[in-house]
Amino acid sequence: MRQRPTRPRTYWADRSILAVLIASTAWLSLTLARGPGELAAIWVGNGILTGWLLSRRTATWPGYVLVAFVAELPARMLAGDEAPYAVAVAACNLLEALIVAGAVRRLVPDTRDPRNWMRLGGIATASTLLAAAMAGVLAAGLAHTLNAQPFLPTLGSWFAAHVVGMVVVATMTLVALRERQRLFVAPGRRWDLAATLALIVAVATGVFLNPHAVLFLAYPPLLLIAVRHRLVGAALGVIALALVAAIATTLGHGPLWQQGLDDAGRIAVIQLYIAGGCLLTIPVCLAMAERDRLAARLRDSERRYRMLADHSHDAITRVRADGERTYVSPSVTEMLGWRPDEMHGPHLAIVHPDDRERQREAMADALATGQPRTDIYRLRHKDGRYVWVEAVSRAIPADDGGGRIDLMITTRNIDRRVATERALEESRRELERQSRVDALTDLANRRQFEERLSLACRRLQRQGNPIALLCLDIDHFKGINDGHGHATGDIVLQAFGKRLCDSVRDTDLVARLGGDEFVILLEDAAPVSAETVARKIVDAMARPVDAGGVHLTVSTSIGIACTAEPVDPAALMAQADAALYVAKNAGRNRYHVAGVANAKAG
Repeated sequence: MRQRPTRPRTYWADRSILAVLIASTAWLSLTLARGPGELAAIWVGNGILTGWLLSRRTATWPGYVLVAFVAELPARMLAGDEAPYAVAVAACNLLEALIVAGAVRRLVPDTRDPRNWMRLGGIATASTLLAAAMAGVLAAGLAHTLNAQPFLPTLGSWFAAHVVGMVVVATMTLVALRERQRLFVAPGRRWDLAATLALIVAVATGVFLNPHAVLFLAYPPLLLIAVRHRLVGAALGVIALALVAAIATTLGHGPLWQQGLDDAGRIAVIQLYIAGGCLLTIPVCLAMAERDRLAARLRDSERRYRMLADHSHDAITRVRADGERTYVSPSVTEMLGWRPDEMHGPHLAIVHPDDRERQREAMADALATGQPRTDIYRLRHKDGRYVWVEAVSRAIPADDGGGRIDLMITTRNIDRRVATERALEESRRELERQSRVDALTDLANRRQFEERLSLACRRLQRQGNPIALLCLDIDHFKGINDGHGHATGDIVLQAFGKRLCDSVRDTDLVARLGGDEFVILLEDAAPVSAETVARKIVDAMARPVDAGGVHLTVSTSIGIACTAEPVDPAALMAQADAALYVAKNAGRNRYHVAGVANAKAG
């Protein structure tokens, strides 16, 4: 046989507590705050049920609604209501509570989120007014039909009593169910809440035992409890004020008996008085809740910012416009070796002397434009060395909120990046050098020679500076390679290149075009100067070349082309090359000069 599931004890305890609250508050409202056959002047049961429903899952609502309905009926019958009237009015109460709870649940699913509280207040108020009006029309019609009560005054009494009860008690119930024990036993809150409630009860008792109309004196303590304890404090304070007012007036005490009012008039004044308390405290509570929410967001934002700043690998510094550091993140210790407290103030100058002007310019520019600026400079480590950093300077509002602007400087160690960039730049320069230099002789190669020759020809055209071009090769170089090997040939080429360099000025260009072909470019040089250089070279080669223990006699043939008139680089090169072959055909170990128009023998 299948065993029926059993309900947990909390299931029955929760519904039992709701039943007791609904029954007791209904009996109290019907006994203290209504005339014979009338509707209650203050009704709190709907507020209790609404708060209960909003604190529970929607699927469980039918059970709670049934408990509330059954609990209200005996209280009404004990207060003198006939059974049909009691059933009908209890049904109106359930309708009102379900309208408010359903609207809030549908439009504000999470009532615990402080971000929803302003919206929750608006939706709850609107739905309460609508629900109280709809249920009030039905209840007033029943009272008019069954008890001969006037319709409009009865509707007004219902509306006022239920709006006040719903606004105050539903809020208090919802908060109390969410807070549970913390509401009453949390350290620092329970005694303060109890003392403030006692103050309200004492002041309200004095007001309603006094024959003079000083009802306003109870409002300041009510406002105090709303400020100190928010919605739950306001709700408890309004309930305490309502109980004192209802009990004192029912017993024939207080200023309402001195005004010549009938029972309906005194009930209406009490309703207005309690409504005034609600209008005074609930907006304050919502504003305070919004302030608390914004403060919590600010604290959370500050916490996140502090966590990011404290644990970021980058160093974050807050700097005033005068250069004083007001905050330095702990990561500065890892980066620069300084403790944050050692860097506070303007006294510690850690920027490299060569970079200080750039850093001051970066700060001034960020402050003036409001745009972030990124700069690279060096900061002094505590051990004395300098660290390359990339610093982003950004203008931010000052802490004092007085319109002053500070700077937030985020600094990142880029020592490795700078070293890598320098290595890459050095590699680039080396590659560039290698692309323009002959690897064997370390002289300029063909590419560099052609660039220099082209530039020299352009300068000649603009400025008229004469140029001379010498084409050279080593006589019988193939025999050296074939007879002594290429290694010996390389030594001869290197020695030949060195002797060429020793024979010219530092500003002249010596280049190896390939094999044993060499050229010399002389700028601002007359033909006689070119011949002088050629003779020096021929004389220098008269000395034997030490090629690894083998002394070789090496000679050279030279062709010279000189011009003081604009000329095409290729044409000048062709003339020098032709002069070279004239020198070789003339017997080698000599030079030959060729002019642009004609050649001269050397």
